This record gives sequence, structure tokens and C-alpha cells, in this order.
Amino acid sequence: MVTEALFLSVMIFIIGTLGVIIRRNAIIMFLCVELQLNAVNLAFVALSRHAGIEGQLFVFFVMTVAAAEAAVGLAIIISIFRHYETVITDNFSFLRW
Repeated sequence: MVTEALFLSVMIFIIGTLGVIIRRNAIIMFLCVELQLNAVNLAFVALSRHAGIEGQLFVFFVMTVAAAEAAVGLAIIISIFRHYETVITDNFSFLRW
């Protein structure tokens, strides 16, 4: 049971990583990062059966960080879209100082 959950977690994380590397749309990249965080949560929960309850406690921290990242990241993406009318990351060089 644990090996299947860890295998699924690895596969989901790989899909998220490939999505971040390959895609150029900021919203799709944002969703792929969320997919990676969910894969980590699945691994924590799967391993908590053997390591103890600490894995499930880490899930709450990861969910908190994911919620904050979703709020701030989506606000930045909306602000960039309103100003430049695009969310393609090739045009994001204007974010540099």
C-alpha cells in the first residue's frame, strides 16, 4: 500500500515538474507547482503510517504554504495580465530590476 502511494506521488511530482519546465503559460505553471505540492502531501501521508503522525502534521504546513502561494501568486499573475495583457512567461523579463 505504501509503495503504491509513493509511486503515485513520484509520478504526480514528475508530471508537475515537466509542466513547469515545458509550459510557458504562467497559470499552467502555477497549477503544476500546486500539483507538486499535492504530490509531496501524498508522500507525507503515505510515510506517516511508518514514521508516525509527524508526516500528517507537515501536510498542514504544506497546505498553509500552498494557500498563501495561491493567493499571492494569483494576485501577481492577475496584476501582470491587467498591465501587459499576457501571461506568457517569455515576456516576464520586465520583472527584473
